[in-house]
Amino acid sequence: MTQHQPDKSVDAADAAGEILVGVGEKTRRIAYRKRDGRAPTLVWLGGYRSDMRGTKAEFLLDFAVQHQLGFCRFDYSGHGESGGTFEEGTIGRWSAEAAAVLQSLDADNPVILAGSSMGAWIALNLIRRAQSFGIETKIAGLLLLAPAPDFTERLILPKLDAAQRASIETAGRLETPSQYAAEPDIYTRDLFEDGRANLVLDGPIETHCPVSIIQGMADDDVPYEHALTLVEHLPQSAVTLSLVKDGDHRLSRPQDLTLIGRILADLVEAAGKMA
Repeated sequence: MTQHQPDKSVDAADAAGEILVGVGEKTRRIAYRKRDGRAPTLVWLGGYRSDMRGTKAEFLLDFAVQHQLGFCRFDYSGHGESGGTFEEGTIGRWSAEAAAVLQSLDADNPVILAGSSMGAWIALNLIRRAQSFGIETKIAGLLLLAPAPDFTERLILPKLDAAQRASIETAGRLETPSQYAAEPDIYTRDLFEDGRANLVLDGPIETHCPVSIIQGMADDDVPYEHALTLVEHLPQSAVTLSLVKDGDHRLSRPQDLTLIGRILADLVEAAGKMA
C-alpha cells in the first residue's frame, strides 16, 4: 500500500489525496478527501453506487468544520473518483479499502464511522474484523443511517425470481432498474458469494463503542424491520435507534440532516469521554 500526500491546493477544509490498495493486478487507486482537526475524526462510508460528494457527506464536512473535528471521506473502487472496475467490487474488497483509509489516518486519533446503507455493512464488517485489519483501537463510535448489513442475502435474494437467480449463476450478473440513476443497478455473482463470507448478522456484534442508528419507516429499499433485526444483534446497552416515520432511504431532507447532526453531536461527546 502506497500513500500519497494530500493536495494542499484544494480547499484546506477538505484536502484531496489518494492511496494505492492491493498488490499486482489487484492494485487500485482510492481517492479520498480529509481535513485535520481535533478528535474524534469522522469517517464517511457511502452506500452502494454512491460517491463522497453526496448531500450527507457534505453535511458531515460542515459539521466537522463547525466543531473543529477531523473528517475523512473516500470513494470505494469503481465509485466516484477512485480507480478500479465497479463490477469487481465486493463487500470484502471495499471493506479492505476502508480499512486502508483508516490506517492512513492519525494513529492517535479515534474515529467515528458514519455509514449509510451499504456503508453501514462496511462499518460493521470493520468492527467484526478489526483485529485482522489492524484497526482494533481506532473505532470509538458508529452512526448507521438506513443500515443495510447483509443486504445481498437478506434483502435482495428473497425478492428475486427463478429467472433472475439463474442469470446470476449463468451470466454472473444481474441488472435491475435503479431508483436513483439512469443506469441499472448491477449485482454480480462475486458480490453475492463474497457477501456470504462477510455476513455480520450471523451472531452477536460486539462493537465496544456507542452505536446510533437512524432509520426511515418509509424506506422502500431497507424496511425498518431490518434495523430492528440489527439492534437484536448488538448486545451492549449503548445502542440507540431513531425511527423517522416519514423518512425515506436517503435521509437527506433538512429535517433528517438536523437529526443526524444532533445524534452525531452526542456520539462525539461520548467518544470524548471514552478517550
